[in-house]
Amino acid sequence: MEQTYQPKDFKSPQQVRWCPGCGDYGVLNSLHKAMSELGVAPHNTAVISGIGCSSRLPYYMNTYGFHTIHGRGAAIATGVKVASPKLSVWLATGDGDSLAIGGNHFIHAVRRNVDINILLMNNKIYGLTKGQYSPTSDRGFVSKSSPFGTVEDPFRPAELTLGARGNFFARIIDTDVKNAPGVLLQAARHKGASVTEVILNCVIFNDGINDKITARETRSDRTIFLHHGEKMIFGKDNNKGLVGDGFNLKAVTVGEDGYTLDDVLTHDAHTVDSTLHLKLALMDGTNLPVALGVIRDVEAPTYDAEIEAQIESVKKKKPARSLRKFLMSGEIWEVK
Repeated sequence: MEQTYQPKDFKSPQQVRWCPGCGDYGVLNSLHKAMSELGVAPHNTAVISGIGCSSRLPYYMNTYGFHTIHGRGAAIATGVKVASPKLSVWLATGDGDSLAIGGNHFIHAVRRNVDINILLMNNKIYGLTKGQYSPTSDRGFVSKSSPFGTVEDPFRPAELTLGARGNFFARIIDTDVKNAPGVLLQAARHKGASVTEVILNCVIFNDGINDKITARETRSDRTIFLHHGEKMIFGKDNNKGLVGDGFNLKAVTVGEDGYTLDDVLTHDAHTVDSTLHLKLALMDGTNLPVALGVIRDVEAPTYDAEIEAQIESVKKKKPARSLRKFLMSGEIWEVK
């Protein structure tokens, strides 16, 4: 009989310690729900993190956990997955942790397609160290470390992920506890590196940074939730859609200017070509709505499975040996 789980089975007895109102609470609740639906036992699950507010998450999970060092979570998660391929491995990280000091580890975990689930909580600020600008802060952003505004352009997580040949990219809002668990469930079921960007609010150092797209009164017109195989429809009355406009995308109102539902594009998350996926992922809520949900989900060989297969192949060709015999093989010499 297949074991079933409840969100409470993945909850740690530890008291959750984030600032009241922090978006991380919503992410934690969504993760508990997603894991219960996934059906993988807590003792077959590992949550890894680096350093930052989001990296406290392993303490609040009734699973294996590893609070590592700044930016190195992806490297540790890779090692965990390769050493124990049957584990469901999650990486809880933030924009500062994974895209600054941990940038190299992030892009190579994605490039290698290691079967880990990366939760990238993006609040565009260093919250734990009290309000410095991060690699995703907008140009001109005023902070404690940029009192006159930043003079650099930010990383866009989707662009970085797809540029590293990523095969899964999704986006959720921290407070969207209705849709977020389903997206995280799809990320977990994807074989390979999945990156889910969380649009997160920091109530202390960057409060309201996402209001133009997350506010209840404007969200339906400034965001679009994508579903594979369905029309790209959005808006309060579900009467707006995305159409092709040469090499670009354009938002239109169905029934106006000659546009019909047939003109609206159908989302294909599984197409190998990432051109349209990137265009969708880079929409910013100004002229085009911010894309939520699973934007890209493509099958490809995974690093950990390939390593495991390679090891088994080599073991069949060469007889088992002791460690001493292995160390004494090849070119050796004596020192007298």
